[in-house]
Amino acid sequence: MINKIRTQLVQNAATILRSPVQLLPVTLQNRALLEGMKAVFSEALEDGDFEFLQGKWLKVEIKDMNLAWFISFNNDKLVVADKPQQQDVSFSGNLNDLVLIAGRKEDPDTLFFQRRLQIEGDTELGLEVKNLMDSVDLDLLPKPLQMLMNQLAEFVYKGVQSPKPTNEVANAYSN
Repeated sequence: MINKIRTQLVQNAATILRSPVQLLPVTLQNRALLEGMKAVFSEALEDGDFEFLQGKWLKVEIKDMNLAWFISFNNDKLVVADKPQQQDVSFSGNLNDLVLIAGRKEDPDTLFFQRRLQIEGDTELGLEVKNLMDSVDLDLLPKPLQMLMNQLAEFVYKGVQSPKPTNEVANAYSN
C-alpha cells in the first residue's frame, strides 16, 4: 500500500507542485534557486570554476512543470534571471529525472541517450556544465541539504521503479 502511494505521489509530483510553484513570484523562485546553487556549488564558486559561464546563459527547464530559469556568471557571482538576451545552452527534463540526476540516482548521459534529458545549444558549454555538476562532492554539502537531497532522490527512485506484481495481484489477473 505504501509503495502504491509513493508511486502515485512520484508520478503526479509535477502536476501537484505545478500550480503552487507557479503562484510564487518569479523573484522568489529566482532567489531560492540562487541560494540553493550557492550552497551546492560553494566550493566550485570559491575555486572560480564558473568562469566558463561568464557572459553566457544556461537555461534550465523543468518541462512538466512549465518552469525555466536562466543562469549566468558575472563579476564572480552567479546570476539567475527570468529571460536573458540570448541562450547559449539548454538543459531540460522532467521533474523526476532532474531530481534523480541531482541525487546521483541516474546518470545524465544515460538519460540523455534515453531522450529523457535534452541538452541543446553550445555542445562544449553543455559539457562544461555537466562536468561541473558531476564534480560536486555531495558529502561536502551541509548535512540537512545532503539528507534532503538523498531522501528525495531515493523516494523518487523507488517511486519510478516498475511495481513488481505480487502473487495476490498476479493471481487476480489469472482468474
